[in-house]
Amino acid sequence: SQFDLFHPTQEHRMLRDMVRDFTTERIEPQAEEFDEAGKLNLELFREAGQLGLLGITVPAEAGGSGMDATAAVIVHEEMSRSDPGFALAYLAHSMLFVNNFFHCSNEEQRARYLPNVLSGEWVAGMGMTEPAVGTDVLGMGTTAVRDGDDYILNGRKTFITNGPEGFCFLVYAKVEDRITAFIVDRDCSGFSSGEKIPKMGMRASSMSELILEDCRVPASNLLGGEGQGITHMMRNLEIERLTLAAMSVGIADRCCEIMIRYANERSAFGKSLASFGQIQRYIADSYAATEAARCLVYNVARGVSPESRNRIGTDAAKLFAAPVGKNVADNAMQVLGGYGYCQEYKVERLLRDAKLLEIGGGTLESHQKNLCKDLSRKAMR
Repeated sequence: SQFDLFHPTQEHRMLRDMVRDFTTERIEPQAEEFDEAGKLNLELFREAGQLGLLGITVPAEAGGSGMDATAAVIVHEEMSRSDPGFALAYLAHSMLFVNNFFHCSNEEQRARYLPNVLSGEWVAGMGMTEPAVGTDVLGMGTTAVRDGDDYILNGRKTFITNGPEGFCFLVYAKVEDRITAFIVDRDCSGFSSGEKIPKMGMRASSMSELILEDCRVPASNLLGGEGQGITHMMRNLEIERLTLAAMSVGIADRCCEIMIRYANERSAFGKSLASFGQIQRYIADSYAATEAARCLVYNVARGVSPESRNRIGTDAAKLFAAPVGKNVADNAMQVLGGYGYCQEYKVERLLRDAKLLEIGGGTLESHQKNLCKDLSRKAMR
């Protein structure tokens, strides 16, 4: 049978059908309400846990779904067609915490954390960005000092998705100037989260600062060894970039659908809107860009796994795909005119949500820098 880039196996096809049904029946109806409220729908989040989605890349023997990067891309694309904010909260939990945690934890840590994060009982996230340090991760100022059976952490993390609701966070800190990963729980003494940070889009996921003031973390919550944090971080950044890129594809796909239907139902000057060359350009360019982004993202996903690194591919996928969601949403708004600017057709929300994908999980500029460096190194071998 012919190879299908988007569904390499029957399991992938079944996964898409299941997530599409869940998105249509459960995510779509609540999207406006939770965007306006600016909070995460915890009940829906736990339903995703019941479907096995919160551990999509965790092996079945550990309680997960045992699937791959392509499966993760499918879930993020489908959810983002309806509610990118909810998809972002899902990403912060299932990719930034669960996927990362599984690959750098020991059996005892997995026994303590996996059951509750896979069910959604505990919402999780990751603490990397700091108030003074974003893309320059190596410049982070959060420190950890060993004190008997504990580590004492001091610092602040900001723009942390799931910060207000989260119970446990994978936090990066420097032990003697070496980046190291820890699991920090809300009930660790000296831990607190700041006020919810208001934002332009992705409002169905909330974010806040994580504040570590002489925060006492058990040494049993050290992930891997001291100084291994940078390795964990780099490995996980690849699936993060891919899933963020997939979110942009989902946004673009939904916006294409909305503008094509609108242009064919609406008439102006006695003709269908779709018969005007200017409108045809918006639709055709948007469709072509969406398909190109989808093909690139899924092609790169084939070569990404815990054992297989592909920084060039994942940087390229996010660099190309991230602007597509924003640009296609903008085109859709132009086609819909005043209706697009109002809430009824969802385009204004999707446009607000799409912008984050050019910033979060690596700015466009960071992808350009990485690609130039990696491609130059490859060419000079």
